[in-house]
Amino acid sequence: MRILHVLDHGLPLQSGYTFRTRAILKAQEARGWQVAAVTGPRHGLAPDAVESVDGLTFYRTQATRKGGVLGEVGGLAAFARRIDAAVDAFRPDMLHAHSPVLDAIAALRVARARGLPLVYEIRAFWEDAAVGNGTGTEGSAKYRVTRAMESWAVQRADAVAVICEGLRGDLIARGVAADKIVVSPNGVDLTLFGEPVARDPALAASLGLEDAETIGFIGSFYDYEGLDDLIAAMPALVTARPKARLLLVGGGPMEVALRAQAAASPAADAIRFVGRVPHTEVERYYALVDVLAYPRKRMRLTDLVTPLKPLEAMAQGKLVAASDVGGHRELIRDGDTGTLFAPDDPAAIAMALAGLLADRSGWDARRARGRAFVEAERNWSSNIRRYDPVYQRLTSAALMDTACQHSPASL
Repeated sequence: MRILHVLDHGLPLQSGYTFRTRAILKAQEARGWQVAAVTGPRHGLAPDAVESVDGLTFYRTQATRKGGVLGEVGGLAAFARRIDAAVDAFRPDMLHAHSPVLDAIAALRVARARGLPLVYEIRAFWEDAAVGNGTGTEGSAKYRVTRAMESWAVQRADAVAVICEGLRGDLIARGVAADKIVVSPNGVDLTLFGEPVARDPALAASLGLEDAETIGFIGSFYDYEGLDDLIAAMPALVTARPKARLLLVGGGPMEVALRAQAAASPAADAIRFVGRVPHTEVERYYALVDVLAYPRKRMRLTDLVTPLKPLEAMAQGKLVAASDVGGHRELIRDGDTGTLFAPDDPAAIAMALAGLLADRSGWDARRARGRAFVEAERNWSSNIRRYDPVYQRLTSAALMDTACQHSPASL
């Protein structure tokens, strides 16, 4: 089986998107399949037209220099041409496009021209992601157009993969046949992220966390992550638990505003910003944290989409506490593998975290259950099997179509 993946961006860039992509491609290689990828113009400038990163082959599309609608149209055309050239070079059995929807549209052009099956994988609806990132408005003209494009692409793809039940349910409500959709959930590559490292006393001391009860967030600082609510919860939490400290590792669009909010907080001395760290260093910071907190705000994006970070935390044997939104409920069983609290409510966050810190009697068992959940249900070495029946069905159908086209007409 030869699979050409069509991506918005890829390695060596680091994001949740590229980490999931790497996990998929590496797991497929481990199953004996041959894989390569094409990245779109939004990947940015690349030193070579074809690059090998971490043992994976990436065909690059030249970044467009124009903005606006003309830039998008030009970029889409260039992307389709690059996918077509990659098909010539790699000779895949199928195309596997990953959201956003422009990737699927570019891939669809090539798939139809080349007689290749197309799987379209949706990690989030582009229009909802724009609302969550603060670059779009729900119900706007752009939102409606993007949603229509998504529905158009889904109807024309040969199969659709989604990362969670929330997205699957939304597509079914749009009229997409349930048997056309496979759920391929977020997972953790336990060969890379499965063995917790020892706590580094020097690192803890440099951050003033030697004797702290540490709440942590490690990820991107987007508005929908609700980090402003977590910072707002800190005065009440420190009142209840004087040793409580908040460790924020990462960066993003909200970083400046969050730093200003923390500086003005009565609990400013209890809040630490680390900034972005290389992915190879992330485990050192997980090792300093007692409870990982994920206070996502309630909106369509967070209700429909499951995040990756809580799974990484559970793989590291950490306690997780998260807002009670749909995406978290698919990953966390309240009181069993983690704690859920009311979203958009700093008082509820403070109460939930204080309760966890006050009673450690069940910590070891809860952490073990969280780790077991990741191993059994969110491990990429087993997750990857969900693609098998889809790929086999589509490649078999493509072979039959080819055979019919070349067979003599019956009399």
